[in-house]
Amino acid sequence: MKVHSAEIVISAVAPKQYPDTNLPEIALAGRSNVGKSSFINTLIDRKNLARTSSKPGKTQTLNFYLIENCLHFVDVPGYGYAKVSKTERAKWGKMIETYLTQREQLRAVVSLIDMRHEPTQDDIQMYQFLKYYEIPVIVVATKADKIPRGKWNKHESMIKKALEFEKEDTFIVFSSVTKQGKEEAWQAIEALSGLSE
Repeated sequence: MKVHSAEIVISAVAPKQYPDTNLPEIALAGRSNVGKSSFINTLIDRKNLARTSSKPGKTQTLNFYLIENCLHFVDVPGYGYAKVSKTERAKWGKMIETYLTQREQLRAVVSLIDMRHEPTQDDIQMYQFLKYYEIPVIVVATKADKIPRGKWNKHESMIKKALEFEKEDTFIVFSSVTKQGKEEAWQAIEALSGLSE
């Protein structure tokens, strides 16, 4: 998809604040410093619509981005960030769970995992949660430019093994620096959103 228009429409914490449209939604989930904002900005060819922060854990709401008036990206608060109190984290958890399990417009979740490291317990839990609720998932391994290309397969296998990755899901090696995986990400998103017909 060539993106000409993209804007943030609302930062929501409860269902009554979600946009009242029937547009398909793709949620983006991942650890606080996994490169979610960079992923969004790369996909929409913008430098800073999604604010990248030097302080991970800044997204504390569900941020709805309207893309080309035909799709919403929903940026979910990053998980696994230590500086947030347990009660705060439990609140986020509830908010995210409510959105993921009850939102009819949700078509798929892009689960971002840092390609350099083995998936964390949080990453694994998120994947299992999505499988349990039968929510289509696209696993995106970020920061691929930080690993020599010759080692990509090894890192991909490590991630898939830890997640108990299922073959029907999409796995994309991604870098916001080199734009590696950008086309594949759009193809997967368009297919699951029903926009590629």
